[in-house]
This record gives sequence, structure tokens and C-alpha cells, in this order.
Amino acid sequence: MTETIQDLLVEEMQDLYDAEKQLVKALPKMVKAASNEELSQAFENHLEQTKGHVERLERAFQLLEQKPKGKACAAMKGLIAEAQERIEANEGSALGDSAMICAAQKVEHYEIAGYGTLKTWAEELGLEDVAALLEETLNEEKETDKLLTEIAEKVLPDAEDSSEEEEEESTQTTRSRR
Repeated sequence: MTETIQDLLVEEMQDLYDAEKQLVKALPKMVKAASNEELSQAFENHLEQTKGHVERLERAFQLLEQKPKGKACAAMKGLIAEAQERIEANEGSALGDSAMICAAQKVEHYEIAGYGTLKTWAEELGLEDVAALLEETLNEEKETDKLLTEIAEKVLPDAEDSSEEEEEESTQTTRSRR
């Protein structure tokens, strides 16, 4: 039962711990599915960062004298499932890369919201060491989000071109059937 803000802090850390572990499993699929080399490398780099996020949360749990454990994060499960659908529907195309960037940014925004709130709670509780660990991860999540936006701006014109080409091919196929 949640009785204090510190209890809530621990519960939400458990949620993010599970979320980060889910991402460690999901990111390799995104690395492979990306057709854009820069995007693939960004996912690869974020995988390594995410492993660090797991370790940082484990240190924060230790500072709170809690055993590191996850609490099933349904939100991340849903976000990953949505990303998987996008990967399967558009794999290997600029449009697929754009869809994966969208899915990845949804994940980043979820994490930014979580880490930002937890950092604030830790500061309010005077848990400066915990707050510093959470802030370090928060800053990395923000940087990843910014990088994904930069990559999206490069990938989007390719995605627009490929959907116009597909539309043109579809129109030509329809005309040839007539």
C-alpha cells in the first residue's frame, strides 16, 4: 500500500525499471529494422544507454535500501507493441523509419515524464543522490528525443518520396488493368 511520497517514488521507480528492461529487449529489433544507417546507429547507442539506465535505477534502489525489482509497466508494453506493428508493416523503408521514430519518441516522452517527476519527488524528499541519478537519465532521454527529431527531419523527405512512388505505382497498375 502506498502511504508516503517515498513509497510512491519506489513504486514508480519499479515501473520505470521494468520499462527500461523491456526496452533493452525491444531496441535490438529496431536496430535491425531501421533502413537509415543514422537511425540504426541511434537505436544501437540508445540500447547501450538504456542498459546504463537500468544500472542507475539499481543504484537508486540501493540508496533507498530497496531491492531492485520491476513492477509490470503496461504503458511500455503497449508502446513497444505499437512500435512492433509499425516495424512489421513498413520494415526496410523510409516510411517505416519515420513510423519507428514516432514510436520511439512516444517512448522517450513517457520516460521523460516519469524521470522528471521522480527527480522532483527525490529532491523534495532531500534524496539528492537519488535525484542526481534520475536527472542524469532524464537528460539522456531528452538528448535521445532531440536526436530522433533531427533524424526524423532527414528521413521524412525520403518517406514522402517513397509514398508518392508507391501511390504512382498503384495508379499505373490500376490503369494497366483497365
